[in-house]
This record gives sequence, C-alpha cells and structure tokens, in this order.
Amino acid sequence: MNTIFKIAKTEIKTLFFSPIAWLILVIFCFQLSLIFTGVFERFVRSQSLGWSLYSATLNAFGGFQGLFTGAQKYLFLYIPLLTMGVISREFSSGSIKLLYASPVTTWQIVAGKYLSLIFFALALTAIMTVFGIYAAFTIVDVDIPVILTGLFGLFLLICAYCAIGLFMSSLTSYTVVSAMGTLAIFATLGYVKEVGQGVEVVRDITYWLAISGRSETFISGLITSEDLLYFLVVIALFLSFTVIHLQSRRVRNPWYITWSKYASVSVIAMLIGYFSAQPKLMSYYDVTRTKVNTLTKSSQEVLSRIKGGLTIHNYTNMLDENYWIALPESYKEDADRFKQYLRFNPRIKIKNTYYFHDTKNAQLDKQYPDLSAEQRIDTLTKMLNWKFKISSYKDISDKVNLEPEHFLFVRSLQLDNGRQTFLRIYNDMMRLPSETEITAAFKRLVMDKLPVVGFLTGHGERSSKGEEDRGYNMFAREKTFRYSLINQGFDFQDVTLKADIPSHIRILVIAELRKPITGEELAHLQRYIDKGGNLVIAGEPGVQQYMNPLLKSLGLRLLPGMLVQPSEKFQSNLLFQRPTQEAVNFSYYFDQMRERKMVLTMPTAGALEVIQNKRFKITTLFTSDTTKSWNELGTTDFIDDTAHYNPEMSELKKPYPTVLALSRKINNKEQKILVTGDADWLSNGELAMNRMDVKASNFSLINGGFFWLTDGEVPIDMRRDPMPDKALRIGQKGWNISSIALKWIFPILLIISGTLIWIRRKGR
Repeated sequence: MNTIFKIAKTEIKTLFFSPIAWLILVIFCFQLSLIFTGVFERFVRSQSLGWSLYSATLNAFGGFQGLFTGAQKYLFLYIPLLTMGVISREFSSGSIKLLYASPVTTWQIVAGKYLSLIFFALALTAIMTVFGIYAAFTIVDVDIPVILTGLFGLFLLICAYCAIGLFMSSLTSYTVVSAMGTLAIFATLGYVKEVGQGVEVVRDITYWLAISGRSETFISGLITSEDLLYFLVVIALFLSFTVIHLQSRRVRNPWYITWSKYASVSVIAMLIGYFSAQPKLMSYYDVTRTKVNTLTKSSQEVLSRIKGGLTIHNYTNMLDENYWIALPESYKEDADRFKQYLRFNPRIKIKNTYYFHDTKNAQLDKQYPDLSAEQRIDTLTKMLNWKFKISSYKDISDKVNLEPEHFLFVRSLQLDNGRQTFLRIYNDMMRLPSETEITAAFKRLVMDKLPVVGFLTGHGERSSKGEEDRGYNMFAREKTFRYSLINQGFDFQDVTLKADIPSHIRILVIAELRKPITGEELAHLQRYIDKGGNLVIAGEPGVQQYMNPLLKSLGLRLLPGMLVQPSEKFQSNLLFQRPTQEAVNFSYYFDQMRERKMVLTMPTAGALEVIQNKRFKITTLFTSDTTKSWNELGTTDFIDDTAHYNPEMSELKKPYPTVLALSRKINNKEQKILVTGDADWLSNGELAMNRMDVKASNFSLINGGFFWLTDGEVPIDMRRDPMPDKALRIGQKGWNISSIALKWIFPILLIISGTLIWIRRKGR
C-alpha cells in the first residue's frame, strides 16, 4: 500500500506542476461560474418581481440548465487532456523500463497512477462543491442531499472517465493518440445503446453499457444500484484492461492468453451489468425531501393491489403517426417510461405487436393518396428498412379488438386473471401519458366496480357522445383527450326516465333540459334523489322553465336573465370567475387554481338562487364578479347589442352564485350534488378554446367536482408535498457582489494558486 501511495504522490506532483492541469481547473471553474450565475440571476430577478421559486435546489443544479447538468457536458473534453500522458510518457521517455525493473507489481503501478487521477477528480469536485456551499447558504430550506448526491454522481463519472483515459494512455507512447482514443471510447459508450436493440439479450447488454445519462439520475436526487454498479464496473473493467496490457508488455505470453484475460474480464463485467439491470434485482434511494423521483402514495397503493403478473402489450399500427413510440430499437427507451412502476412491481412485462390497418394519418393521406393500406405498408417497409414482422390486423383481430380505439397506437394492460384495459396516447403537446393517466389505467384493473356516469337523454340534453361545439364528448369519452373522464377511471351510460334510474349509476349528469320533464319522469328522478344518488346539474339561460321544476326539489332556482361582465376584449356575457374561499377550503384543486391565478370560464351563465335550505349543506364554489357583474334582464343579443346596467329593471351589481355544491346525509351515506348555472363550461367548444391572456382552468372544476362526487376515488389524488425551497436569502445588491466573486474572483484565485506553484517548481 505504501508503494501505491508513493507512486500516487509522485504523479500528483507531476500533475499539479503541469500548466495543463491548472488550465483545466481554471477553465472548468469559469464555465461553471457562468452557468451558476446565469441560473441564480434568474432566481434573484424572479424573486424581486414577487414570484415564488419552484424547487430551487433541483433547478439550480439539475434540469435542463442546472450547474451539474452543464458540468457533465464539459467533463469528457478535459479528462483526455489530463490522462493522455499518465502512462504514455513513461513509454516515450523510457522510464517504464525502470518501473518494470523495480520491485513494483503492475497492479501497484496502475493503482498508484489511478489514485493520483482520483485526487484530481476530487479537485474538480471541490470546485463544484464551492457553488453547492454558496447555494446551501442562500436558498431557503435548501435540499442538501440533492447537492451531495449530484456531486457524488459527477465524481463517479470523472473516475470512470479517468479509468478509460488511463487505459488508452497505456496503449501508446503518443499522447495525442491517447487523447483521441479516449474521446473515441467516450463516443462509443455514448452510441452503444443504439446497437442491437432489436435482439432481446443483446439490447440489455448494450443499453447497460451506455454511459450517457448515468450521472443524471444522481443529479436528479436518485441513487440506483444499477447506476452505482455501472460506474464501479466500468472503473474496474478499464483498470483491469490496463493491468492486462502492461503485464503483457512486461512478460511476453502467447496472444491467446492475453486475449482470454480481456475476454474473461469483459464477460464478468457484462454479466454483472445484465443482472444489475433486471428490475427484480434493482434497488433505489430517493434522497429528495419530497420524493419527486418516486411514485406518489396513490400510485403505490394502486400497485400494491395488483396481485400476480401484469403485461403491457403495445399494439403499434405502423400506419399511425405515433408508430415511433415502441419500435424494436426503442424497446429499452419505452420500458424506461414505466421504470418507476417496475420499481414497485418488477413482474410487469412488456410485449410488442406490429400491424397495419387504415387509420387517420394526414401525412400519409397527403403523401400517398391513391395507395391502399397494403401498398402503403409495403412502401414504408422498403423505404424505412423495417426488418421486423408487421402483421395484417386480420391476423390479430381474434386476440384484441382495436376498432373502438380507431386503430391508433394503444397499450393493452392485462392481468394474469384476464382483466384488461387500455392506456392511450393523447392528442396534445406531451403525447405520452403521465403518472396520472398510467395510474388511472392501472386502477381500472383493480377496482371492484368502476364508477359509472349516467347522462340523461330524451329532453334535448347535452350528449356525452356529441362532437359538436356544445357536445360533451371531449370531457366525457374522447380517448385522445388526456383529461377526459374515460381516461381518469370512469365508465358511461346513457339514461332515460322511462323507468327508475339503474342502481349502479354513481353520478347522473343532467345538462340543459330543453324540453319539459313529465310528472312520471320527475317521479323516477325524484326516487333516485331520495335514495341519495349523486348528480351534476348544468343549467343554462333560456331554459329556466325546464330546469326550475327539478331545481325546486333541491331548494334552488335558476334566475331569469343572463349574467354579464363587460369587457373591452370579450363579449359581456363571458364570465371569468375565481374560486371562492369556500372553494379553496373545499378542494385542493381550487386551492391550486387560485394560487396559479387561473379562472373558470362560462360563455353564457344564469344566476343560481337558494330559495330554501332545509335539507342540504350548500357550499358556494364560484360566483360572478363582486363589482363589475350583474344579472342582465333586458339585453339578449350580445353581438350586435351592448349590455347596459339598469337598476330600474331590478338589475343589481353583486356576486351571483354560478356553482353550488350540495350535500347531506341520507341512507347511511353522503349524497353529493353539483349545480352550475351554465352548461357550456364543460362543452367541447369551451374546453378547446384558447383565449389570449386568459388562463382558463375549467379542468379544475371537472377534476375537483368529480373527485368530490366519487368520495376521492377518481380522478386519482396525485398530490405531493410542496417543495419548501422556493425563496432566496439574498437580494439584488447582495447578488451583485456574489456574482463578481463567483464569476471572476474565484477563477482568478485558482490562476494565482497555479502560477505560484509553477513558479516555485521552476525555482527548484
């Protein structure tokens, strides 16, 4: 051991007496200071504007622009310059013969030189630590474990780079060749994950070999056994290669003995890598304070209810625009989308089936308008060189019915007991499902009874299947819409009042009656209410005469007229409403809505009035504006005419309730009823509307309302503890001084230190 330390000490002196080493430290420090001061500058500016920061620790060091994220992009450029002469100069100067002649083993030579590189890795890490210390003193409630874990991950990355560089330095006496070879190995380890992804055994090994992204898990605050073992194995692998090569030059052996040693070490490394990447053998530790790298408690609870195996079967229509998601070469990348779920249920399996069938694809329709599906798939197969099996839908139709999914890319989730549901791709910017949608699909598999939403029909009501602007298809049944109830765990059924409402209906939606309900029908409906059935009742101006007989039984009525809120940019009958304080206390959805300064939009709304309140507890969730809004009784044309406030017509400027939540205890359960004065707020047209400078959040009322109506069953509560690190202890003046210190004084101190050491060395 003393011999190793002596060799390391000699190498450390050589390194730190070299101007290259100090140049690397200074440039690395200056680059990091630019990144860090850029991030903190945005933090300080945002705080000075009164904005709260979000997860300041993770954003300062991770994410797209964080310090550690930037650091790992530069490290691979510096290490070849550092390691290129560690052993190669021994060959070029001839001093290697002295080492071979001395009573020092090859392993001691390699270990001593590598130990000196580790010391330099610690120096690089120390530079990053300075910024971490500054953040620890300036970020309120800083998440220190995140910083330490990121430093640890980057230290391991540097050590792995150094091991690779040391090996390349042992292969040649030319330092430039050594540096270029090291860069070539780095490039290979970055590209290797693309190799052999169509072959099951090969893809596990090559994907594991890739070094890209390994330190990112540490930077995000997650330590995994796979990534930790990866760095240790890569370090051991290339150090072993170095020992084998130097030993072969020291003692001449037949070539097959040397290559068998290389092969043996490689096989051992591959086996460790293969088994360490198996979900059943992996372990995790999330160091973040709020466990942002771990599934929410709700997701974990759902997974705990899955007994036996679960198969995720991807059905990819190669004529669909989303065919790229689960191609054979993307298998591991696609599997990583479920990595957090595999952590808690390693028995999840992923399978792929590729087929073709006509489906909606505007690009193919434009490019090949006259080709049949068979001709299109034949053309694409040749053009894109697809070498995997692509079946006709006819060949798989006996196994799965994809017609209701419109032959779009879809995942079939199936338990061993045969229970099955679909997980879809959505027509939005994200495309892929988030944890919310994935867990909702899993929950459908384990729920004894899915909550069924009944939509009343027969009186001109809004239809859950209606695709026109006033229809409810988007919020209820649209499979490509992320927030639709069908993607959040609900089933649906149309209901009439020709007989009593079926007992399995969990929530009955009555949206804008346009025809009167007969006495017999009202009796059927009243029996549902008297039994404690839950309802969503959406009124609309102009249909008060049809809605009020129903609302009267609840102690409410829809007032004549229409609520208006004059605006320079919008029609006066368009309401923008913020949740009341009662709403904030009622549901966390409304609390988030108020915190983000979002509004509920209602294009045409009537005012609700409580005429008697004997049976229900009534909570007012939304009202019209307190000072600028009134119930307009005269104007009906809001396009060519203008609403004018007229107190003589009993028009009053005051807040009118537009959304009420009614509840009571009946038949040993709590009955819940949501009543709104507008039916357009959840229509296709309104949900798809994007108005300039309007942060609409009608989804908050949908999610909050149905979460309440199902007693918190669905949509799933995906809340996490709030991030506490959302403020700085430093202001603009203090930051101006700190910025100069970090950006200029810190690198200059390193320059002075390196210069003094170099001058002292020259003097000796």
